[in-house]
Amino acid sequence: MSLLSVTDMSVTLRQREVFKGLSFDVEPGEVIGLIGANGAGKTTLMRACLGLLPHTGRSTLAELGAGARARAVAWMPQAREIAWPISVERLVALGRLPHLAMGQKMPPQDQAHVDAAIARLDLDAFRERAASRLSGGEQARALIARALAQDTPLLMADEPIAGLDPAHQIATMKVFGDLAAEGRSVMVSLHDLGLAARHCSRVMLLAKGRLLADGAPRDVLTPPLMAEAFGISVWHQDTDQGPVFQAMEVVS
Repeated sequence: MSLLSVTDMSVTLRQREVFKGLSFDVEPGEVIGLIGANGAGKTTLMRACLGLLPHTGRSTLAELGAGARARAVAWMPQAREIAWPISVERLVALGRLPHLAMGQKMPPQDQAHVDAAIARLDLDAFRERAASRLSGGEQARALIARALAQDTPLLMADEPIAGLDPAHQIATMKVFGDLAAEGRSVMVSLHDLGLAARHCSRVMLLAKGRLLADGAPRDVLTPPLMAEAFGISVWHQDTDQGPVFQAMEVVS
């Protein structure tokens, strides 16, 4: 059963057509990298799928009520400022709210989800620290952990690894791969095409107001498509440690 089904979706904002006629399904066990140049509509697409923006066409998630949607998908927006000086543990525990009754205390099974998410994002040392005092990269990891604690079949994240150091970028992408291996799915917008090549099972390329390509990384991250969507030349090599993909030059 699809975790998300989108049919003939179009979005127009401020009298500009962002994209038109997008259709796709998200199945269990996928890590989907959503790529495209700045302004291509990656954030708009995810927000429309969640019912947070007006659109035409159909999204099965947008049709759900708020409570059911919060149990079906965890959403991590691009904005990451944490204003409240609550502890990292309490911040991550907010991910369990869709599963609790109003005013209900955290049962042991829900606390276990919080502890597992903190461990997965290597945040045990920060558990009692005020989240507002973390560095930008540490705050990003805490917010990813909150999304993981929500324990939904689908996680949608808008540039979740932006601002992380290379080790934590790789570690986070591996966490997403682990979720897929467990039967869940992740849709993540990315600008790092090399990480998309190595860690995504599927890549969706938004360009020119449409879904220009959708498939395995090797079928989407091709020189012709990268030139058309980004105006760049690229280098790709399969190695014993997996695919290596590098943007090279701006092309006219």
